[in-house]
Amino acid sequence: MALKGKKALVLGAVKGLGKAVGLALAREGVKLALTRHDWPESFASMERDMEKSGADYEIFDIDLLNCSQIESLMEKLQNKFGELHILINNIERGGWPAVHGPYIQDQWDMEMATTLRARRWVFDRALPLLEKADAAAVINFSSIAAIVGRSGPAAPVFNDGYAAASRGASLLTETWARMGAPTIRVNEIMLGIFETRHAQGTRGWEEVLTDDEKKAIMDHIPMGRTGTLDDIVRAVLFILKDAPYMTGSVLRLDGGYVLGGEKVPPMPGGIAL
Repeated sequence: MALKGKKALVLGAVKGLGKAVGLALAREGVKLALTRHDWPESFASMERDMEKSGADYEIFDIDLLNCSQIESLMEKLQNKFGELHILINNIERGGWPAVHGPYIQDQWDMEMATTLRARRWVFDRALPLLEKADAAAVINFSSIAAIVGRSGPAAPVFNDGYAAASRGASLLTETWARMGAPTIRVNEIMLGIFETRHAQGTRGWEEVLTDDEKKAIMDHIPMGRTGTLDDIVRAVLFILKDAPYMTGSVLRLDGGYVLGGEKVPPMPGGIAL
């Protein structure tokens, strides 16, 4: 897909992953609709950076947990764009149980409502706009918590609800890929331990994990480092621009965390007969 002039909706674009993807699409000449709700202290820097990008963009303040607000957003996009080529479904809540306080029902409910319900309703309401485009692409973000759960070195990071919701997100990816074919591709980027998302730049990494816990996570990643926002941007642009036959797929971007840091020993010499 050639991106210049295409129209995109990027959820959760106020900072971190969402903002990085939004700015990357801006550099490609994409017309942008960007949503924000939390982290009002980052609103001004978001606006400055988007203005500097020179992009054709509009920012929408919206609580995606409110389904009626999602409906209103899509009506505004219908009037603004008429169609939608790209949906970056960057919305979740979870991980870091120690940061968000005691793990109680309210946290569980918030994780399910954000990571599953809001994500589903956004796609449902965006589908008519995506269908109006000749070709469209949806990218869901999820987490390797869907695979590893609350186990191993990342156990202090991933809680039960976050892991369950992340696995549910993959089921949504598969269903939507069937619904959208052949003109709408739906793929998923399953993230490991990334800066601004579970690693550097988060309260959990800076204030909760001990040095030993951080080292255990790093030792478990074959690539020997946490992921960067640039790693994510490159994966997003690959899916959008260079993977026209890819749909219903999960691209695991974790530096090999799921494989683990165990070394492969030399092949045994065997026993002579």
